[in-house]
Amino acid sequence: MAKILVTGGAGYIGSHTTLALLEAGCEVVVYDNLSTGRAEAVLPPARLVVGDLADTDRLDALMAEEGFSAVLHFAGSIVVPESVENPLKYYMNNTNNTTELIRLAVKNAIPRFVFSSTAAVYGMPDTPAVTEDSPTKPINPYGRTKLMSEWVIQDTAAAHPGFTYVILRYFNVAGADPAGRIGQCTPNATHLIKVASQAALGRREALHIFGTDYDTPDGTCIRDYIHVADLAAAHVLALRHLEAGNPSGVFNCGYGHGYSVREITAAVKRVSGVDFPVAESGRRAGDPPALISDPSRIRATMAWVPRHDDIDAIALSAYAWEKKL
Repeated sequence: MAKILVTGGAGYIGSHTTLALLEAGCEVVVYDNLSTGRAEAVLPPARLVVGDLADTDRLDALMAEEGFSAVLHFAGSIVVPESVENPLKYYMNNTNNTTELIRLAVKNAIPRFVFSSTAAVYGMPDTPAVTEDSPTKPINPYGRTKLMSEWVIQDTAAAHPGFTYVILRYFNVAGADPAGRIGQCTPNATHLIKVASQAALGRREALHIFGTDYDTPDGTCIRDYIHVADLAAAHVLALRHLEAGNPSGVFNCGYGHGYSVREITAAVKRVSGVDFPVAESGRRAGDPPALISDPSRIRATMAWVPRHDDIDAIALSAYAWEKKL
């Protein structure tokens, strides 16, 4: 049975992937500083080690003791506007810590590395849907730190043939475990569907739409929303892909179609039955008008078949979880 180190496994996507790994028969050790994650999101039999990525001595000792066969790396800072306001935090927490993690993985002969990257590496794409070969031109520090980390991974693999990787570029992740066991608990979350669910439950005065003058059909940003359970399944497939001796690679994780902010707002209103207030504000820094994936590569290479590609179902799972909190 594979023993996997999951950094950031107490967070939103990391906890769902940890659950998927457990269900696939893996042994999982989660390493998380709990700055945004929650200990209760690490479901048994996964083990939680509370620690910071910057504590390289502790991380090195853990790797030496456990003998991991792979690292799945989720730990990082992810808020685009914050990255514009505080870029040094992002370069330290994302790029620097990732580089150190890779160094330790090589030192401890851990052969497989699955990296949580982002569609933000594409910046302002010239085409409606982006492939993995589309130009990478990030327009904010968040996207730049992730792209730099991708380069570190690729250069390391070129220099160390025993080190293989899958880089997964996420589009907009949403929803919660369909069985209601875990969901998004990130404090001060900025994810649209979660924020809209909070507004529907009266936990926010209103949902704020940032920018209504984009070059899109209704003037609001368009994004490709992927259910977190489908994304978690993609990580298990990525691990199996490497275990089978297949080559390293970069893969988009999205459904290949998008919804505007107004369309998402309408979906949450439908599933909740609440006509919550909506306030319109100016644009946020670093937001492209539209970002949609071409997921052909992961579908063809790993036979990834999404099971939750329905925006109302995604919104309902997020709302049900928010209601449960």
